[in-house]
Amino acid sequence: MQGRIMKGIGGFYYVDVPAHGLYECKAKGSFRNQRLKPLAGDAVTIDILDEENKLGNITEIAARKNELVRPAVANIDQALVEFAAAQPNPNLNLLDRFLLIMSRQQVKTIICFNKTDLAAPDMLSRLVRAYEKSGFPLIFISTYTGEGMERLHGLLEGKTTVFAGPSGVGKSSLMNTLLPDAKAKTGAISEKIKRGKHTTRHSELMKAGEGTYLIDTPGFSTLYLTDFQPDDLKDYMAEFRPYEGQCRFIGCSHIHEPDCSVKRAVEAGAISDIRYHNYVELYEELKHTRSW
Repeated sequence: MQGRIMKGIGGFYYVDVPAHGLYECKAKGSFRNQRLKPLAGDAVTIDILDEENKLGNITEIAARKNELVRPAVANIDQALVEFAAAQPNPNLNLLDRFLLIMSRQQVKTIICFNKTDLAAPDMLSRLVRAYEKSGFPLIFISTYTGEGMERLHGLLEGKTTVFAGPSGVGKSSLMNTLLPDAKAKTGAISEKIKRGKHTTRHSELMKAGEGTYLIDTPGFSTLYLTDFQPDDLKDYMAEFRPYEGQCRFIGCSHIHEPDCSVKRAVEAGAISDIRYHNYVELYEELKHTRSW
């Protein structure tokens, strides 16, 4: 039987088989020899061991179209990174780290600012100015007033979307709004694994409609740019691309060199000073890390 892994925890995997339900499965030992770990989002084949108690074994993992390390999920179409527009104020350096990581993994990413009903207009304008040229779709929502929710539904429909963001930004409220019956689904899995269902410790796939899946992931407060070289960063800054080749020096880092077209664009307000400041900070961080 074919299904999709909705969640994996403690060596058990919860596989949704269409028209048959949710099965608690173990993975066969040969996966370990292949260094292949089943992930939420995987399409799998299972053998049924006990139909009454919905127990089975995963015998095959289908080829993945993609795989993320953090969060650990497979076969996604896009990511949605959620930050609060206020209470708490968004950590935009952390947001830019996430965007860089997703860009490197070639995952389309939507930037979502929640709690617009609590944010001052000047804060919302500041966020628009910072990210309108970033190359990422940008959406502002409020789960309290319903602002932006119709557009968000349209962005999610028919896709598998991984939801990510720091704790306290309203991710649970958003998931509950998008998945009114999510508590029941989460409860079924929680009952099987005897774990609390309110704290997301592992990635979990949830069905939001025909062909539409949402993956909830643990909140993050820090992200490290592993596998990045300092000079890689500028390649992922969409705002810099119109100025490529216009600097005095070939291979300009857009930081210390004179007669830099990117720095001129920042001074003129054509590139967000927030995004540029984060770029410089991350460049220096990587340079310092590599020097050790």
